[in-house]
Amino acid sequence: MATENLEMNGDAGRNGNAEVPLRGPWRQQQGPLNMNHYANKKSAAESMLDVALLLANASQMKAVLEQGSDFTFYVPLITLISISLILQIIVGVLLIFIVKWNLNDESMHYKLNIMENFATAFVFIIVVVNVFITAFGVQRPKLSA
Repeated sequence: MATENLEMNGDAGRNGNAEVPLRGPWRQQQGPLNMNHYANKKSAAESMLDVALLLANASQMKAVLEQGSDFTFYVPLITLISISLILQIIVGVLLIFIVKWNLNDESMHYKLNIMENFATAFVFIIVVVNVFITAFGVQRPKLSA
């Protein structure tokens, strides 16, 4: 039973058995996990999120520039948005290299691991910077007439 795929929910426990084999053709194992395929999907998803945030930051930069230098948080927002944009570009380049290299080549694992760690650290910094961008706000409060 140790080599079978087991179902964690469903009929488990009805007959005193804690483990029940998986059923159905759609739950059968399709072979070993292709790490390159998995990494490419993961990097593609990260890239799509990066593009969405890049567009949001570009829109925020436009709004801050339109408000002009008399806006209270003009310099901090321009600085934070610029940092975010630069880091997003760096993460995008890192993700391109990560996707291009073969995960099955064990000699590349060390380099790929370092690049993944840098990408993760930069994404964390981007999130923190964008929290501050949101806290400072981009829209000027409307003055009542």
